[in-house]
Amino acid sequence: MLGIVGLAKPILFLVDDDPDVLQSITRDLRHEFGEQFRILNASSGAEALEALRKLKLRSEPVALFVVDQRMPGMSGVAFLERALALYPDSKRVLLTAYADIDAAIRAINVVGIDYYLNKPWDPPEEILYPPLHDLLDDWLAAYRPPFEGVRVIGHRWSPACYDVKRFLSLNQVPYRWLDIETDPEAQRLLEQLGPGEPRLPVLIFPDGSWLAASDRAAITERLGLRTEPERPFYDLVIVGAGPAGLGAAVYGASEGLHTLLLEKAAPGGQAVTSARIENYLGFPVGLSGADLARRAVAQARRFGAEILSPQEAVHIRLEDPYRVITLADGREVVCHALLIATGVDYCRLDVPGIDGLTGAGVYYGATMSEAPAFKGQDIFIVGAGNSAGQAAMHYSKYAGSITLLVRGPDPGRSMSRYLVDQLGTRDNITVRVRTQLVEACGDGHLESVVVEDLERGVTERLRADAVFIFIGARPQTHWLQDLVQCNEHGFILCGPYLPRDSRGRIRDWPLDRDPHIFETNVPGIFVVGDVRHGSVKRVATAVGEGAMVIQMVHQYLEGL
Repeated sequence: MLGIVGLAKPILFLVDDDPDVLQSITRDLRHEFGEQFRILNASSGAEALEALRKLKLRSEPVALFVVDQRMPGMSGVAFLERALALYPDSKRVLLTAYADIDAAIRAINVVGIDYYLNKPWDPPEEILYPPLHDLLDDWLAAYRPPFEGVRVIGHRWSPACYDVKRFLSLNQVPYRWLDIETDPEAQRLLEQLGPGEPRLPVLIFPDGSWLAASDRAAITERLGLRTEPERPFYDLVIVGAGPAGLGAAVYGASEGLHTLLLEKAAPGGQAVTSARIENYLGFPVGLSGADLARRAVAQARRFGAEILSPQEAVHIRLEDPYRVITLADGREVVCHALLIATGVDYCRLDVPGIDGLTGAGVYYGATMSEAPAFKGQDIFIVGAGNSAGQAAMHYSKYAGSITLLVRGPDPGRSMSRYLVDQLGTRDNITVRVRTQLVEACGDGHLESVVVEDLERGVTERLRADAVFIFIGARPQTHWLQDLVQCNEHGFILCGPYLPRDSRGRIRDWPLDRDPHIFETNVPGIFVVGDVRHGSVKRVATAVGEGAMVIQMVHQYLEGL
């Protein structure tokens, strides 16, 4: 039987087939070391190895092995040879009888044991504890606590692996990336999962359980992210948890509205990928988009808002005075007022080679946690907005070179001046204006790019390890364009932007009053943020719209 004493501490692992000896040394080590270490024991080498495999999957550290040499089926030395493949840095003590001294000396050369101890060890205060204290002090001096989050094993150039890492990053789930081609730990962990080679990516969770090549739904369920609504009816449902949606959730819930917030990817929207937002009111040294999202989520939940993520709205129907939202999993939620705050996606870049290399060196947007993986490498960023500038500044801390490709004559036309000025302070950032990407090249992963100088009409091929694309804005409104009115680009019309007839009345508007400023052509359906026609695409503006719209929601509800 495997005995466990203590919680969440480094482990002292004892192995002996004699139950009296095992009980005795377990008691003695618990007495002397139990406050700082966990004590595990096993009665055979095979049992101990099985336990070690589970410990390894849970990333639990073993500080010391105390192992009997004379065990049937597997000697102490044979056990240590196999155990050290899993825990090479652990200290090793061999329990021996007087007749085993020669074997102990040979074991010093075979498995590098640190000490051998003759049985019995009475009194332990003189014979047992002093050498173990010395060994454990040495181990603790070099010990670094293990990573306790999710570990992801995969190939660097796999789009599926990149999608998993991006999903975890956007949802602020800590993870450690283990590249199967460069990290020996990755292969060792895969070997502990059992026979056969699992499909990558493999996610190993802190409790030792794992998933292989799983879809987002399976990962979501395993992480315990909320995707099911608690109630069938809400005063206000918000679709989209970017800055606008989060702002509305905070103000709606704080003012007593039963509020549900739906987000198909991760709270924070595109803002969560911003490394540093420096012009947000009240934060003179700036804050990251992830930090802003984390604070806003905590604030909304504190006031009672319910947040489901990842969860997607796929359809809306009207059953006046109710709005019925169908979710991607087939569930339905009902509300009086509906707020669309779905934001925008980056437009796709239609040039040769891009589609085949997306996720394998070509990426839309950028997660800040990925930056260290590009240490010393050559990166291209396509775009001239704030997101492109913020990504360039953050990745320049790691990359060998950053080349920002700008089609126009001056990035200052669409990028905040503080960012333009900062770009000029980094020696490894080059801004190439009037230049566009015309081809991405590589076999299995990005290796080079072809860029065109628009003024001279010449092209050149350049080495590239990664391309991050931040171009244009595409509204996420395909699922509701048969209900609400949009402009020719898919941005939702509201209030003063709604078309009027020859008499100056809003076309097909059913009420006597005019629509509120952020109200669409359907009473009770509102829109804020980047998805709104005429919006100013800045974080502070989006948050402000989210706060303002709640007053209009109250006015609408009062009229029901």
